[in-house]
Amino acid sequence: MQLLLEADSVHTFYGESHVLQGVSLAIRPGESVGLLGRNGMGKTTLIRSVLGLVRLARGRVLVRGTDRTHARAYEIARQGIGYVPEGRGIFPNLSVRENLVMAARPGFDGKRTWTLERTLATFPRLAERLQHRGAQLSGGEQQMLSVGRALMTNPDLLILDEATEGLAPLVVAEIWRIVSAIRTTGIASLIVDRNYRLVLAHTDRCVVMEKGKFVFDGASAQVAQQPESLARYLGV
Repeated sequence: MQLLLEADSVHTFYGESHVLQGVSLAIRPGESVGLLGRNGMGKTTLIRSVLGLVRLARGRVLVRGTDRTHARAYEIARQGIGYVPEGRGIFPNLSVRENLVMAARPGFDGKRTWTLERTLATFPRLAERLQHRGAQLSGGEQQMLSVGRALMTNPDLLILDEATEGLAPLVVAEIWRIVSAIRTTGIASLIVDRNYRLVLAHTDRCVVMEKGKFVFDGASAQVAQQPESLARYLGV
């Protein structure tokens, strides 16, 4: 089976700081992968590196088997990769409808499974606030809008970076419900979140990062049964 996304021995620097040190990651179609690690271990840098937002010093990034190491971010996105960034990144002066419609496009294979109607049915709160500007939404609503906007690109892979950070418990539960529902549609995912228990419960496989390297790569159920390793690498 052809891989959707592959990072091959990736090295990334910020100035003289060697953040990613030979990281390799592969995501298959339909596979849900959790990316865990304490703050500052390189998780977001890895995401930004594979998306073309940060230049690699060494290594390769392949999308659907094609080398995209030097591709621009929009070119990688057009290969069927949706991104929900840390901090949401919505347009505060655009309405909910405008935020969603401006992102709408067919998927890599031309499919239009995620229409405006389906997205609003998945996020009823957004349907109620369709004419509200992004800046008028609560933090939870903004996060729903960010996820909905990514789905409007009809991705085959959805990357979520700290999608529940700073949200109220009821909103967090709603976000995870939506993540679970998305998973059943066959969309692959790469999930970063501080709640490791929920990450493990909603993924097939998990990779754990420490100081710019992977220290574990295996089944999420296996990680959940290793409290000593979790304590060592996650500080829990």
